[in-house]
Amino acid sequence: METESEPYVRLASLRQLHQVMADMNTARSLADTLQTVADGVISALGYEMACVNLVRPDGDLVVAAFSGNSAAEALITGRVGSRDSWERRLAMGEKWGDLVFIPHTEGWILDDDDVPQWYTDGPAPRFEDEWHPSDRLFAPMYTPGISGSSCGELLGVISVDRPRNGRHPGAWGREALQMYAFQAAIAISNARLRANMQRALVRLERDQQALRASEESFRQAFEYAPSGMAIAEMGGDQHGRILRSNDALCRLLGRPAAAMRRYSFSDLVHPEDIGTLLRTSAEGGRAELRLGRRDGTYVWVSLRNSVVADATDGPRFLLTHVEDIEERKRRELQLAHRASHDSLTGLPNSAELRSRLSSRLCRRADSGVGLESLDAAYGHPAHDANGHGFDFAGTSPPASYDGGYDHHVHTVAPEEGRDDGAKGLAVLFCDLDGFKSINDRFGHNAGDAVLIEVARRLGRAVRDGDTVARLGGDEFVILADGLGKADAQDLAVRLRNEIIQPIRAEGRAVRVGASFGIGWAHCGMTADEVLKSADERMYIEKRSRPKAHRRAG
Repeated sequence: METESEPYVRLASLRQLHQVMADMNTARSLADTLQTVADGVISALGYEMACVNLVRPDGDLVVAAFSGNSAAEALITGRVGSRDSWERRLAMGEKWGDLVFIPHTEGWILDDDDVPQWYTDGPAPRFEDEWHPSDRLFAPMYTPGISGSSCGELLGVISVDRPRNGRHPGAWGREALQMYAFQAAIAISNARLRANMQRALVRLERDQQALRASEESFRQAFEYAPSGMAIAEMGGDQHGRILRSNDALCRLLGRPAAAMRRYSFSDLVHPEDIGTLLRTSAEGGRAELRLGRRDGTYVWVSLRNSVVADATDGPRFLLTHVEDIEERKRRELQLAHRASHDSLTGLPNSAELRSRLSSRLCRRADSGVGLESLDAAYGHPAHDANGHGFDFAGTSPPASYDGGYDHHVHTVAPEEGRDDGAKGLAVLFCDLDGFKSINDRFGHNAGDAVLIEVARRLGRAVRDGDTVARLGGDEFVILADGLGKADAQDLAVRLRNEIIQPIRAEGRAVRVGASFGIGWAHCGMTADEVLKSADERMYIEKRSRPKAHRRAG
Protein backbone atom coordinates (compact mmCIF):
# COMPACT_ATOMS: atom_id res chain seq x y z
CA MET A 1 0.00 0.00 0.00
CA GLU A 2 1.12 3.54 -0.70
CA THR A 3 2.27 5.34 2.47
CA GLU A 4 2.40 8.94 1.25
CA SER A 5 0.60 11.53 3.35
CA GLU A 6 -1.51 12.98 0.52
CA PRO A 7 -5.21 12.14 0.70
CA TYR A 8 -5.16 10.07 -2.50
CA VAL A 9 -5.31 6.29 -1.88
CA ARG A 10 -5.66 3.70 -4.58
CA LEU A 11 -8.99 1.83 -4.53
CA ALA A 12 -7.13 -1.43 -5.15
CA SER A 13 -5.17 -0.88 -1.93
CA LEU A 14 -8.38 -0.45 0.06
CA ARG A 15 -9.83 -3.58 -1.51
CA GLN A 16 -6.68 -5.49 -0.65
CA LEU A 17 -6.78 -4.26 2.98
CA HIS A 18 -10.47 -5.17 3.24
CA GLN A 19 -9.75 -8.67 1.92
CA VAL A 20 -6.93 -9.20 4.40
CA MET A 21 -9.18 -8.18 7.29
CA ALA A 22 -11.87 -10.54 6.04
CA ASP A 23 -9.30 -13.35 5.85
CA MET A 24 -8.26 -12.65 9.45
CA ASN A 25 -11.80 -13.22 10.68
CA THR A 26 -12.40 -16.38 8.66
CA ALA A 27 -9.20 -18.25 9.52
CA ARG A 28 -9.85 -21.80 10.77
CA SER A 29 -7.69 -21.66 13.89
CA LEU A 30 -5.79 -19.30 16.16
CA ALA A 31 -2.50 -20.25 14.48
CA ASP A 32 -3.97 -19.52 11.04
CA THR A 33 -5.33 -16.18 12.30
CA LEU A 34 -1.93 -15.12 13.65
CA GLN A 35 -0.18 -16.04 10.42
CA THR A 36 -2.83 -14.23 8.39
CA VAL A 37 -2.23 -11.10 10.51
CA ALA A 38 1.51 -11.26 9.81
CA ASP A 39 1.03 -11.95 6.09
CA GLY A 40 -1.52 -9.11 5.79
CA VAL A 41 1.03 -6.57 6.96
CA ILE A 42 3.21 -7.55 3.98
CA SER A 43 0.49 -7.84 1.35
CA ALA A 44 -1.79 -4.94 2.33
CA LEU A 45 0.29 -2.40 4.27
CA GLY A 46 3.50 -2.35 2.22
CA TYR A 47 6.12 -3.60 4.73
CA GLU A 48 8.77 -6.19 3.90
CA MET A 49 8.75 -7.94 7.31
CA ALA A 50 6.16 -8.33 10.06
CA CYS A 51 6.17 -10.15 13.40
CA VAL A 52 3.22 -10.93 15.73
CA ASN A 53 4.21 -11.12 19.42
CA LEU A 54 1.42 -12.67 21.52
CA VAL A 55 0.99 -12.27 25.28
CA ARG A 56 1.21 -15.63 27.04
CA PRO A 57 -0.77 -16.54 30.21
CA ASP A 58 2.34 -15.77 32.29
CA GLY A 59 2.52 -12.21 30.84
CA ASP A 60 5.61 -12.62 28.65
CA LEU A 61 5.32 -12.27 24.86
CA VAL A 62 6.14 -15.04 22.40
CA VAL A 63 6.85 -14.67 18.67
CA ALA A 64 3.74 -16.44 17.40
CA ALA A 65 3.92 -15.60 13.66
CA PHE A 66 6.45 -14.10 11.23
CA SER A 67 6.25 -13.10 7.58
CA GLY A 68 8.56 -11.64 4.91
CA ASN A 69 11.91 -13.35 5.63
CA SER A 70 12.29 -17.11 5.98
CA ALA A 71 15.70 -16.84 7.65
CA ALA A 72 14.40 -14.45 10.28
CA GLU A 73 11.26 -16.57 10.73
CA ALA A 74 13.34 -19.68 11.46
CA LEU A 75 15.54 -17.74 13.89
CA ILE A 76 13.02 -16.04 16.15
CA THR A 77 9.62 -17.80 15.83
CA GLY A 78 8.69 -19.34 19.17
CA ARG A 79 11.18 -17.28 21.16
CA VAL A 80 9.98 -15.32 24.20
CA GLY A 81 10.61 -11.76 25.37
CA SER A 82 9.96 -10.71 28.93
CA ARG A 83 7.04 -8.45 29.77
CA ASP A 84 9.36 -5.93 31.44
CA SER A 85 11.44 -5.54 28.26
CA TRP A 86 8.32 -5.02 26.18
CA GLU A 87 6.90 -2.51 28.64
CA ARG A 88 10.13 -0.51 28.36
CA ARG A 89 9.93 -0.54 24.54
CA LEU A 90 6.31 0.62 24.50
CA ALA A 91 7.16 3.46 26.88
CA MET A 92 10.02 4.79 24.69
CA GLY A 93 10.20 6.66 21.41
CA GLU A 94 7.58 8.67 19.62
CA LYS A 95 3.84 8.07 20.00
CA TRP A 96 1.99 7.96 16.70
CA GLY A 97 -1.48 7.52 18.09
CA ASP A 98 -1.46 3.94 19.43
CA LEU A 99 1.74 3.22 17.51
CA VAL A 100 5.22 3.44 19.02
CA PHE A 101 8.15 4.46 16.79
CA ILE A 102 11.69 4.12 18.18
CA PRO A 103 14.24 5.72 15.82
CA HIS A 104 17.69 4.21 15.38
CA THR A 105 19.16 7.08 17.35
CA GLU A 106 17.40 5.77 20.52
CA GLY A 107 16.89 2.10 19.79
CA TRP A 108 20.54 1.10 20.15
CA ILE A 109 19.98 0.74 23.91
CA LEU A 110 17.57 -2.15 23.17
CA ASP A 111 20.06 -4.22 21.21
CA ASP A 112 21.03 -6.36 24.20
CA ASP A 113 17.63 -6.95 25.88
CA ASP A 114 15.83 -10.31 25.74
CA VAL A 115 13.21 -9.43 23.12
CA PRO A 116 13.72 -11.53 19.94
CA GLN A 117 14.59 -9.17 17.07
CA TRP A 118 15.93 -9.08 13.50
CA TYR A 119 17.37 -6.21 11.58
CA THR A 120 19.75 -5.64 8.65
CA ASP A 121 22.67 -3.29 8.29
CA GLY A 122 22.42 -0.39 5.91
CA PRO A 123 23.71 3.09 5.14
CA ALA A 124 22.72 6.11 7.14
CA PRO A 125 19.54 7.93 5.95
CA ARG A 126 20.14 10.45 3.19
CA PHE A 127 17.07 12.52 4.03
CA GLU A 128 14.94 13.10 7.11
CA ASP A 129 12.07 10.58 6.65
CA GLU A 130 14.18 7.74 5.16
CA TRP A 131 13.87 4.40 7.00
CA HIS A 132 16.99 3.22 8.86
CA PRO A 133 17.56 -0.59 9.33
CA SER A 134 17.65 -0.03 13.12
CA ASP A 135 14.36 1.90 13.25
CA ARG A 136 11.59 0.10 15.11
CA LEU A 137 7.80 0.48 14.71
CA PHE A 138 5.34 -1.30 17.05
CA ALA A 139 1.55 -1.54 16.85
CA PRO A 140 0.18 -2.71 20.24
CA MET A 141 -3.01 -4.78 20.17
CA TYR A 142 -5.51 -4.39 23.01
CA THR A 143 -8.61 -6.32 23.94
CA PRO A 144 -11.60 -5.52 21.67
CA GLY A 145 -13.63 -2.44 22.47
CA ILE A 146 -10.73 -0.69 24.21
CA SER A 147 -8.60 1.80 22.32
CA GLY A 148 -5.45 3.52 23.54
CA SER A 149 -2.34 2.18 25.23
CA SER A 150 -3.12 3.84 28.54
CA CYS A 151 -6.01 1.52 29.30
CA GLY A 152 -7.22 -1.98 28.49
CA GLU A 153 -5.43 -5.30 28.50
CA LEU A 154 -2.47 -5.84 26.19
CA LEU A 155 -3.14 -8.71 23.80
CA GLY A 156 0.04 -8.59 21.76
CA VAL A 157 2.30 -6.40 19.61
CA ILE A 158 2.76 -6.25 15.84
CA SER A 159 6.27 -5.16 14.94
CA VAL A 160 7.05 -4.09 11.33
CA ASP A 161 10.27 -3.37 9.42
CA ARG A 162 11.53 -1.97 6.11
CA PRO A 163 8.67 -0.22 4.30
CA ARG A 164 8.93 -1.07 0.61
CA ASN A 165 9.21 2.59 -0.34
CA GLY A 166 12.05 3.02 2.18
CA ARG A 167 10.38 5.91 3.99
CA HIS A 168 8.65 6.43 7.33
CA PRO A 169 4.88 5.89 6.99
CA GLY A 170 2.84 9.02 6.48
CA ALA A 171 -0.43 9.93 8.15
CA TRP A 172 -2.42 7.46 6.06
CA GLY A 173 0.08 4.67 6.58
CA ARG A 174 0.11 5.21 10.35
CA GLU A 175 -3.70 5.29 10.50
CA ALA A 176 -3.91 2.15 8.39
CA LEU A 177 -1.45 0.25 10.63
CA GLN A 178 -3.24 1.40 13.77
CA MET A 179 -6.63 0.35 12.35
CA TYR A 180 -5.13 -2.92 11.20
CA ALA A 181 -3.80 -3.66 14.72
CA PHE A 182 -7.25 -2.91 16.17
CA GLN A 183 -8.95 -5.31 13.73
CA ALA A 184 -6.21 -7.90 14.28
CA ALA A 185 -6.90 -7.77 18.04
CA ILE A 186 -10.58 -8.48 17.33
CA ALA A 187 -9.70 -11.35 14.99
CA ILE A 188 -7.22 -12.86 17.49
CA SER A 189 -9.72 -12.52 20.38
CA ASN A 190 -12.41 -14.17 18.27
CA ALA A 191 -10.01 -16.92 17.25
CA ARG A 192 -9.12 -17.52 20.88
CA LEU A 193 -12.80 -17.60 21.77
CA ARG A 194 -13.47 -20.07 18.97
CA ALA A 195 -10.51 -22.18 20.09
CA ASN A 196 -11.76 -22.13 23.67
CA MET A 197 -15.24 -23.03 22.52
CA GLN A 198 -13.89 -25.83 20.36
CA ARG A 199 -11.87 -27.14 23.27
CA ALA A 200 -14.91 -26.85 25.50
CA LEU A 201 -17.01 -28.67 22.93
CA VAL A 202 -14.38 -31.37 22.65
CA ARG A 203 -14.29 -31.70 26.43
CA LEU A 204 -18.08 -31.71 26.56
CA GLU A 205 -18.25 -34.37 23.89
CA ARG A 206 -15.63 -36.40 25.74
CA ASP A 207 -17.56 -35.94 28.98
CA GLN A 208 -20.79 -36.94 27.26
CA GLN A 209 -19.10 -39.97 25.76
CA ALA A 210 -17.70 -40.85 29.17
CA LEU A 211 -21.14 -40.32 30.70
CA ARG A 212 -22.76 -42.50 28.06
CA ALA A 213 -20.09 -45.11 28.61
CA SER A 214 -20.59 -44.83 32.36
CA GLU A 215 -24.35 -45.11 32.00
CA GLU A 216 -23.93 -48.12 29.75
CA SER A 217 -21.48 -49.66 32.19
CA PHE A 218 -23.94 -49.04 35.01
CA ARG A 219 -26.76 -50.52 32.95
CA GLN A 220 -24.69 -53.56 32.15
CA ALA A 221 -23.57 -53.91 35.78
CA PHE A 222 -27.14 -53.38 37.00
CA GLU A 223 -28.86 -55.70 34.56
CA TYR A 224 -26.34 -58.52 34.64
CA ALA A 225 -25.23 -58.33 38.27
CA PRO A 226 -25.19 -61.81 39.84
CA SER A 227 -27.07 -60.48 42.89
CA GLY A 228 -30.31 -58.53 43.06
CA MET A 229 -30.41 -54.78 42.48
CA ALA A 230 -33.24 -52.26 42.46
CA ILE A 231 -33.74 -48.52 42.03
CA ALA A 232 -36.42 -46.99 44.25
CA GLU A 233 -37.89 -43.53 44.72
CA MET A 234 -36.54 -41.45 47.58
CA GLY A 235 -38.76 -39.03 49.46
CA GLY A 236 -42.30 -37.97 48.78
CA ASP A 237 -45.48 -40.01 48.90
CA GLN A 238 -43.96 -42.80 46.83
CA HIS A 239 -40.82 -43.18 48.97
CA GLY A 240 -39.38 -46.65 48.57
CA ARG A 241 -41.45 -47.62 45.52
CA ILE A 242 -39.41 -49.84 43.21
CA LEU A 243 -38.81 -48.16 39.85
CA ARG A 244 -36.51 -50.73 38.32
CA SER A 245 -35.25 -54.16 39.26
CA ASN A 246 -32.69 -56.41 37.61
CA ASP A 247 -33.12 -59.98 36.46
CA ALA A 248 -31.33 -61.48 39.46
CA LEU A 249 -33.78 -59.85 41.90
CA CYS A 250 -36.76 -60.90 39.81
CA ARG A 251 -35.52 -64.49 39.76
CA LEU A 252 -34.76 -64.42 43.49
CA LEU A 253 -38.30 -63.33 44.36
CA GLY A 254 -40.02 -65.15 41.49
CA ARG A 255 -41.69 -61.95 40.31
CA PRO A 256 -41.55 -60.34 36.83
CA ALA A 257 -40.07 -56.85 36.50
CA ALA A 258 -43.46 -55.34 35.63
CA ALA A 259 -44.95 -56.73 38.84
CA MET A 260 -41.99 -55.52 40.94
CA ARG A 261 -42.83 -51.91 40.01
CA ARG A 262 -46.09 -52.22 41.95
CA TYR A 263 -44.27 -52.77 45.23
CA SER A 264 -41.93 -51.14 47.70
CA PHE A 265 -39.66 -53.20 49.94
CA SER A 266 -42.02 -52.55 52.86
CA ASP A 267 -44.70 -54.43 50.87
CA LEU A 268 -42.42 -57.43 50.38
CA VAL A 269 -40.72 -57.69 53.77
CA HIS A 270 -41.73 -60.34 56.32
CA PRO A 271 -44.13 -58.85 58.93
CA GLU A 272 -41.68 -59.67 61.71
CA ASP A 273 -38.92 -57.72 59.91
CA ILE A 274 -40.87 -54.49 59.33
CA GLY A 275 -39.20 -52.92 62.36
CA THR A 276 -35.76 -53.88 61.04
CA LEU A 277 -36.55 -52.27 57.69
CA LEU A 278 -37.86 -49.07 59.31
CA ARG A 279 -34.80 -48.82 61.53
CA THR A 280 -32.58 -49.06 58.50
CA SER A 281 -31.34 -45.62 57.47
CA ALA A 282 -32.49 -44.57 54.01
CA GLU A 283 -29.04 -43.18 53.26
CA GLY A 284 -26.47 -45.93 53.22
CA GLY A 285 -28.62 -48.26 55.35
CA ARG A 286 -27.98 -51.98 55.73
CA ALA A 287 -30.17 -54.73 57.13
CA GLU A 288 -30.67 -58.48 57.08
CA LEU A 289 -34.30 -59.44 56.67
CA ARG A 290 -36.72 -61.70 54.83
CA LEU A 291 -38.43 -60.82 51.55
CA GLY A 292 -41.51 -62.54 50.24
CA ARG A 293 -41.46 -64.68 47.11
CA ARG A 294 -44.33 -64.99 44.72
CA ASP A 295 -45.07 -68.51 46.02
CA GLY A 296 -45.62 -67.18 49.55
CA THR A 297 -42.28 -68.32 50.97
CA TYR A 298 -39.62 -65.97 52.31
CA VAL A 299 -35.91 -65.72 51.59
CA TRP A 300 -33.24 -64.19 53.83
CA VAL A 301 -31.41 -61.30 52.15
CA SER A 302 -28.83 -58.68 53.00
CA LEU A 303 -30.23 -55.32 51.89
CA ARG A 304 -27.96 -52.28 51.38
CA ASN A 305 -29.07 -48.81 50.26
CA SER A 306 -27.01 -46.15 48.49
CA VAL A 307 -28.23 -42.71 47.49
CA VAL A 308 -27.62 -41.63 43.89
CA ALA A 309 -28.49 -38.28 42.28
CA ASP A 310 -29.95 -38.11 38.78
CA ALA A 311 -28.30 -34.71 38.13
CA THR A 312 -26.99 -31.70 39.99
CA ASP A 313 -29.66 -30.72 42.50
CA GLY A 314 -31.95 -33.16 40.74
CA PRO A 315 -34.06 -35.97 42.18
CA ARG A 316 -32.35 -38.56 44.33
CA PHE A 317 -32.94 -42.29 44.21
CA LEU A 318 -32.12 -45.29 46.32
CA LEU A 319 -29.92 -47.91 44.73
CA THR A 320 -30.62 -51.08 46.69
CA HIS A 321 -28.35 -54.10 46.57
CA VAL A 322 -30.06 -57.34 47.57
CA GLU A 323 -27.86 -60.35 48.31
CA ASP A 324 -29.25 -63.83 48.89
CA ILE A 325 -28.02 -65.00 52.33
CA GLU A 326 -30.46 -67.87 52.74
CA GLU A 327 -27.71 -70.48 52.88
CA ARG A 328 -25.67 -68.49 55.39
CA LYS A 329 -28.71 -67.93 57.58
CA ARG A 330 -29.50 -71.63 57.40
CA ARG A 331 -25.99 -72.45 58.55
CA GLU A 332 -26.22 -69.86 61.33
CA LEU A 333 -29.51 -71.33 62.51
CA GLN A 334 -28.02 -74.81 62.36
CA LEU A 335 -25.04 -73.67 64.42
CA ALA A 336 -27.31 -71.93 66.91
CA HIS A 337 -29.45 -75.05 67.11
CA ARG A 338 -26.40 -77.21 67.69
CA ALA A 339 -25.20 -74.88 70.43
CA SER A 340 -28.54 -75.03 72.24
CA HIS A 341 -29.66 -78.60 71.51
CA ASP A 342 -28.46 -82.07 72.32
CA SER A 343 -26.70 -83.63 69.33
CA LEU A 344 -28.07 -87.14 70.02
CA THR A 345 -31.75 -86.54 70.75
CA GLY A 346 -32.28 -83.09 69.23
CA LEU A 347 -33.81 -81.87 72.50
CA PRO A 348 -32.84 -78.56 74.11
CA ASN A 349 -29.63 -79.09 76.10
CA SER A 350 -28.76 -78.10 79.65
CA ALA A 351 -27.76 -74.52 78.72
CA GLU A 352 -30.95 -73.94 76.74
CA LEU A 353 -33.06 -75.43 79.55
CA ARG A 354 -31.52 -73.05 82.09
CA SER A 355 -31.98 -70.12 79.71
CA ARG A 356 -35.68 -70.86 79.21
CA LEU A 357 -36.22 -71.43 82.90
CA SER A 358 -34.32 -68.27 83.89
CA SER A 359 -36.38 -66.18 81.47
CA ARG A 360 -39.47 -67.05 83.55
CA LEU A 361 -37.90 -66.06 86.85
CA CYS A 362 -36.92 -62.70 88.27
CA ARG A 363 -34.55 -61.82 91.09
CA ARG A 364 -34.79 -58.85 93.46
CA ALA A 365 -32.50 -56.02 92.38
CA ASP A 366 -32.31 -54.68 95.97
CA SER A 367 -31.15 -56.37 99.16
CA GLY A 368 -33.41 -59.36 98.63
CA VAL A 369 -36.81 -58.06 99.75
CA GLY A 370 -39.21 -60.83 98.75
CA LEU A 371 -42.91 -60.90 98.11
CA GLU A 372 -43.56 -62.45 101.50
CA SER A 373 -41.78 -59.52 103.22
CA LEU A 374 -43.89 -57.05 101.27
CA ASP A 375 -47.01 -59.00 102.17
CA ALA A 376 -46.19 -58.61 105.86
CA ALA A 377 -45.20 -54.96 105.53
CA TYR A 378 -48.45 -53.90 103.88
CA GLY A 379 -50.86 -56.13 105.82
CA HIS A 380 -52.21 -57.87 102.71
CA PRO A 381 -50.74 -59.82 99.81
CA ALA A 382 -48.73 -57.76 97.35
CA HIS A 383 -49.55 -60.25 94.59
CA ASP A 384 -52.25 -62.73 93.69
CA ALA A 385 -51.91 -66.43 93.01
CA ASN A 386 -50.84 -65.76 89.40
CA GLY A 387 -48.20 -63.23 90.41
CA HIS A 388 -50.12 -60.08 89.47
CA GLY A 389 -49.64 -57.13 91.83
CA PHE A 390 -52.59 -55.76 93.81
CA ASP A 391 -53.40 -52.09 94.30
CA PHE A 392 -51.82 -50.83 97.50
CA ALA A 393 -54.89 -48.72 98.38
CA GLY A 394 -52.97 -45.46 98.53
CA THR A 395 -50.00 -46.89 100.41
CA SER A 396 -46.89 -46.77 98.23
CA PRO A 397 -44.44 -49.68 98.42
CA PRO A 398 -40.70 -49.10 98.21
CA ALA A 399 -39.42 -47.95 94.85
CA SER A 400 -37.46 -51.18 94.56
CA TYR A 401 -40.66 -53.15 94.73
CA ASP A 402 -42.22 -51.55 91.65
CA GLY A 403 -38.95 -51.43 89.74
CA GLY A 404 -38.05 -55.05 90.38
CA TYR A 405 -41.10 -56.56 88.69
CA ASP A 406 -42.16 -54.06 86.02
CA HIS A 407 -43.69 -55.75 82.97
CA HIS A 408 -43.16 -59.25 84.40
CA VAL A 409 -45.79 -61.94 85.12
CA HIS A 410 -44.53 -63.56 88.30
CA THR A 411 -44.05 -67.29 88.48
CA VAL A 412 -45.48 -68.70 91.72
CA ALA A 413 -45.78 -72.26 93.07
CA PRO A 414 -48.81 -74.00 94.57
CA GLU A 415 -48.57 -73.99 98.35
CA GLU A 416 -47.18 -77.02 100.11
CA GLY A 417 -49.58 -79.36 101.86
CA ARG A 418 -52.73 -78.47 100.01
CA ASP A 419 -54.18 -78.48 96.53
CA ASP A 420 -56.25 -75.32 96.27
CA GLY A 421 -56.30 -75.28 92.46
CA ALA A 422 -53.38 -72.86 92.12
CA LYS A 423 -51.38 -73.38 88.97
CA GLY A 424 -47.73 -72.73 88.33
CA LEU A 425 -44.65 -73.76 86.36
CA ALA A 426 -44.00 -77.46 87.06
CA VAL A 427 -40.49 -78.81 86.63
CA LEU A 428 -40.43 -82.61 86.19
CA PHE A 429 -37.00 -84.16 86.68
CA CYS A 430 -36.81 -87.60 85.02
CA ASP A 431 -34.11 -90.18 85.61
CA LEU A 432 -34.21 -93.49 83.72
CA ASP A 433 -34.11 -96.71 85.78
CA GLY A 434 -32.13 -99.65 84.44
CA PHE A 435 -30.43 -97.68 81.66
CA LYS A 436 -26.90 -98.48 82.82
CA SER A 437 -27.49 -102.21 82.53
CA ILE A 438 -28.56 -101.79 78.89
CA ASN A 439 -25.35 -99.92 78.14
CA ASP A 440 -23.30 -102.56 79.93
CA ARG A 441 -25.03 -105.57 78.32
CA PHE A 442 -25.73 -104.38 74.79
CA GLY A 443 -23.33 -101.49 74.23
CA HIS A 444 -23.57 -97.76 73.75
CA ASN A 445 -25.34 -97.98 70.41
CA ALA A 446 -28.25 -99.70 72.12
CA GLY A 447 -28.12 -97.10 74.90
CA ASP A 448 -28.21 -94.29 72.35
CA ALA A 449 -31.21 -95.85 70.63
CA VAL A 450 -33.03 -95.99 73.98
CA LEU A 451 -32.27 -92.31 74.70
CA ILE A 452 -33.47 -91.26 71.24
CA GLU A 453 -36.74 -93.20 71.64
CA VAL A 454 -37.35 -91.89 75.16
CA ALA A 455 -36.84 -88.33 73.89
CA ARG A 456 -39.32 -88.95 71.08
CA ARG A 457 -41.94 -90.37 73.47
CA LEU A 458 -41.57 -87.50 75.92
CA GLY A 459 -41.91 -84.91 73.18
CA ARG A 460 -45.01 -86.67 71.83
CA ALA A 461 -46.68 -86.87 75.26
CA VAL A 462 -46.40 -83.21 76.35
CA ARG A 463 -48.39 -80.20 75.16
CA ASP A 464 -47.33 -77.68 72.54
CA GLY A 465 -45.34 -75.01 74.32
CA ASP A 466 -43.97 -77.36 76.99
CA THR A 467 -40.22 -77.93 77.02
CA VAL A 468 -38.56 -81.35 77.02
CA ALA A 469 -34.79 -81.11 77.55
CA ARG A 470 -31.97 -83.58 78.03
CA LEU A 471 -29.98 -82.52 81.06
CA GLY A 472 -27.23 -85.04 80.43
CA GLY A 473 -26.72 -88.81 80.50
CA ASP A 474 -30.10 -90.45 81.14
CA GLU A 475 -31.64 -87.39 82.82
CA PHE A 476 -34.46 -85.42 81.23
CA VAL A 477 -36.39 -82.36 82.41
CA ILE A 478 -39.88 -81.23 81.43
CA LEU A 479 -41.09 -77.64 81.91
CA ALA A 480 -44.89 -77.48 81.91
CA ASP A 481 -46.59 -74.18 82.72
CA GLY A 482 -50.09 -73.66 84.08
CA LEU A 483 -50.33 -76.96 86.01
CA GLY A 484 -51.74 -77.65 89.43
CA LYS A 485 -50.35 -80.33 91.74
CA ALA A 486 -52.71 -83.02 90.51
CA ASP A 487 -52.06 -82.08 86.88
CA ALA A 488 -48.32 -82.42 87.40
CA GLN A 489 -48.68 -85.81 89.07
CA ASP A 490 -50.94 -87.04 86.26
CA LEU A 491 -48.37 -85.85 83.73
CA ALA A 492 -45.58 -87.73 85.50
CA VAL A 493 -47.66 -90.93 85.49
CA ARG A 494 -48.49 -90.55 81.82
CA LEU A 495 -44.86 -89.95 80.89
CA ARG A 496 -43.69 -92.94 82.94
CA ASN A 497 -46.24 -95.16 81.19
CA GLU A 498 -44.92 -93.99 77.83
CA ILE A 499 -41.32 -94.70 78.79
CA ILE A 500 -41.82 -98.24 80.19
CA GLN A 501 -43.18 -99.55 76.92
CA PRO A 502 -40.69 -101.91 75.13
CA ILE A 503 -38.06 -100.16 73.02
CA ARG A 504 -36.43 -101.73 69.98
CA ALA A 505 -32.64 -101.31 70.19
CA GLU A 506 -29.99 -103.21 68.21
CA GLY A 507 -32.46 -105.81 67.08
CA ARG A 508 -33.91 -106.61 70.52
CA ALA A 509 -36.69 -105.31 72.75
CA VAL A 510 -35.53 -103.67 75.98
CA ARG A 511 -37.29 -101.83 78.77
CA VAL A 512 -36.35 -98.99 81.07
CA GLY A 513 -38.23 -97.43 83.93
CA ALA A 514 -38.34 -93.82 85.05
CA SER A 515 -38.34 -91.91 88.30
CA PHE A 516 -39.89 -88.44 88.37
CA GLY A 517 -39.43 -85.60 90.81
CA ILE A 518 -41.79 -82.65 90.60
CA GLY A 519 -40.49 -79.23 91.55
CA TRP A 520 -42.10 -75.84 91.25
CA ALA A 521 -40.51 -72.66 89.96
CA HIS A 522 -41.27 -69.26 91.42
CA CYS A 523 -39.65 -65.85 91.27
CA GLY A 524 -36.86 -65.37 93.74
CA MET A 525 -35.27 -68.71 92.83
CA THR A 526 -32.49 -69.34 90.36
CA ALA A 527 -32.77 -71.93 87.61
CA ASP A 528 -30.22 -74.11 89.40
CA GLU A 529 -32.24 -73.91 92.63
CA VAL A 530 -35.39 -75.00 90.82
CA LEU A 531 -33.61 -77.93 89.13
CA LYS A 532 -31.97 -78.96 92.41
CA SER A 533 -35.36 -79.01 94.14
CA ALA A 534 -36.85 -81.21 91.42
CA ASP A 535 -33.76 -83.44 91.43
CA GLU A 536 -34.02 -83.95 95.20
CA ARG A 537 -37.69 -84.87 94.90
CA MET A 538 -36.82 -87.33 92.14
CA TYR A 539 -34.31 -89.10 94.39
CA ILE A 540 -36.86 -89.19 97.20
CA GLU A 541 -39.34 -90.79 94.82
CA LYS A 542 -36.70 -93.23 93.48
CA ARG A 543 -35.69 -94.36 96.99
CA SER A 544 -39.29 -94.74 98.11
CA ARG A 545 -39.99 -97.37 95.43
CA PRO A 546 -38.74 -100.96 95.71
CA LYS A 547 -35.79 -101.60 93.42
CA ALA A 548 -37.64 -104.36 91.63
CA HIS A 549 -40.44 -101.94 90.69
CA ARG A 550 -38.26 -99.16 89.35
CA ARG A 551 -38.54 -100.54 85.84
CA ALA A 552 -40.92 -102.91 84.20
CA GLY A 553 -38.24 -105.21 82.71
